[in-house]
Amino acid sequence: MHNNIFIAGSGIWYPKARVSNEELVNSYNQYVENFNNNNRESIEDGSVEAMEFSSAEFIEKASNIKSRYFIDKEGSLDINRMKPRVNNEHPDRLSMHAKVGIKAAKKAMKQANVSPSQIDAVIVGTSHAPRNYPALAIEIQNEMGIKGYAYDMLVGCSSTTFAINNAYSDIASGLAETILVINPEINTPHVNFTQRDKHFIFGDGCAACVVQKNSNSNNAYKIIDRKLHTQFSNNIRSNFGYLNRAAIDVKTNEELLFHQNGRGVFKDVCPLVASLISNQLEKNNILPHEVAKFWLHQANGKMIRLITSKILGTDDFDESITPMPIINFGNLASVGSLFAFNLDNDLEPGQKGVICSFGAGYSVCSIIVEKL
Repeated sequence: MHNNIFIAGSGIWYPKARVSNEELVNSYNQYVENFNNNNRESIEDGSVEAMEFSSAEFIEKASNIKSRYFIDKEGSLDINRMKPRVNNEHPDRLSMHAKVGIKAAKKAMKQANVSPSQIDAVIVGTSHAPRNYPALAIEIQNEMGIKGYAYDMLVGCSSTTFAINNAYSDIASGLAETILVINPEINTPHVNFTQRDKHFIFGDGCAACVVQKNSNSNNAYKIIDRKLHTQFSNNIRSNFGYLNRAAIDVKTNEELLFHQNGRGVFKDVCPLVASLISNQLEKNNILPHEVAKFWLHQANGKMIRLITSKILGTDDFDESITPMPIINFGNLASVGSLFAFNLDNDLEPGQKGVICSFGAGYSVCSIIVEKL
């Protein structure tokens, strides 16, 4: 690539409240016991299906997740509520997404050694937007005193890398020289904590990075190549939207929440992502074993290992090349790959890594970077 465009710095934010598998299971199993007791007769006559208990061992075996962080632990674990407590947005107050976005953004700007006056644009990419308009990016732009332009974008769990790609394109086209990319993922309000196969998946968090032309930051990574791919699938879907209030076929909130066909996603996405990254590396004359880190979407530990093994052509590899913050943070939707990058990117100058997000859509975006 002829453009000298860099990820000049990154930052992350996550809530203070850590939730272990044991705490999550204790709450869920109490809910299940109450449900089964309250519906005993219907369960016995077959008109209602009994709920199945869970365990910490089941969660870790299925996902590698040991804990996650919630914006509201108490509400999410309350067996009479089973969802976080949040306030409706108020036009006179800074939104929750903007607050956490700014916290991550300030860390990224400090690492990149840039001030608000040096930023030309703000791009917010997320899989869970708090509203349709006004754009969250413009709210943050206003609060931080940034000039230029700002916009939001949604591509499911690929939103972070797609946003970095857009920042690169805007800079390459001459629209801007320094762009702040922010990715708030407040996931727990969209989680059904009463479903055994879904209640443990997500945590809350936010990441941000500064994409810049000709960076002199000590933490800069040059963007070598970008590759994007999408193909339609309903295997990961959310049906929440403004049409719900007008729908004549009324659905419950539970029916509108995050839905996933996990087996279908695993079967479809693992070979897709492995092939895309392998072809990208080949195009750039980079051998798989020359990649120092694979910072992949933190969907599932098994997926991360399988994709990496397919790229390397072996199951026998040092797992330190594939950082897995999913163990402590859970699935963070689109920011998982940038959490992995931020927490484990101590590469030597000239070493290369791959940042890759994938998810709903299906969508995949892979970015090859080189330490400055």
